[in-house]
Amino acid sequence: MQSSSKEIAGAAFRASNPTVQPETPATTALELVPSPGITVLLLDDDPVNLHLRGAILRQHGYATLAASTIEEANQLLDRIDIAVLDYHLGAGQFGTAVATKLRKRRPQVPIIIMSATLDRSFGGVEDMHLLKGHSSVDDLVAALRSFQARRRGAPVVVDARDFFYSRISLSIGSDVLVQILDADGNWLYCNETAAAYLGQPREWFPGRNLFVEIPTTPPDWTEILRSVAETRNTHIDRTRRGLFFLTPDNGPSASWSVLAFPITLHDGRPGSVLTARILERAPTLLS
Repeated sequence: MQSSSKEIAGAAFRASNPTVQPETPATTALELVPSPGITVLLLDDDPVNLHLRGAILRQHGYATLAASTIEEANQLLDRIDIAVLDYHLGAGQFGTAVATKLRKRRPQVPIIIMSATLDRSFGGVEDMHLLKGHSSVDDLVAALRSFQARRRGAPVVVDARDFFYSRISLSIGSDVLVQILDADGNWLYCNETAAAYLGQPREWFPGRNLFVEIPTTPPDWTEILRSVAETRNTHIDRTRRGLFFLTPDNGPSASWSVLAFPITLHDGRPGSVLTARILERAPTLLS
């Protein structure tokens, strides 16, 4: 479906005019979802992104207010129910400036930050972080519905930490074991592939310590993980011995290609991402 020049011009006008009224769902050839009565602020310096994102949300029944600058967005803060803010706006401006002001003025309004950056410090005022290029339209709509349910008083928990880490895992690939740990070797995230190999459900890992749970882990990995997290260097294990290996009674160990690289964790602490591609499989270790 192609947009006419009139429609694009109208979208550009609305993006540059902070006094424009919320755009309500229009009649189109697509089936529209009944309006949930939610107005979403969209902040992005790219008019194409504003136009497309607004059109998609209106198809799902949301009203939208568009802003392309911090100044425009700040004038709309009293008229919105949820804010979706682009992180980097160019010219040294960041959507987090709007997030900070909104949180102080109206602390009950949910805030979603859209960013193309993986190494993003969490623990700020935002409620959720969506990774541009890896978060789909369904991800954004699901997030809005979660916040909408919370607004109605439903017991909805949005785990921004797990969502952020899962986006990293998605960008690496589902066939790679991905684990995210702090400098002391405590798990914060384990993807489905790694969890299946280690023989435990994904939710079993956060809060547990790698070296306590798997005492056969080579001892030099204690220093490797700390060094990667704190010095921000990348470690490539070319020994093919595997990060984990079994005792001889249990058969041969797996042969892995292992990479560890630094990451800033959701709470601002240094951490590391362990990725491993199995070259030869072995029995599960924690079952």
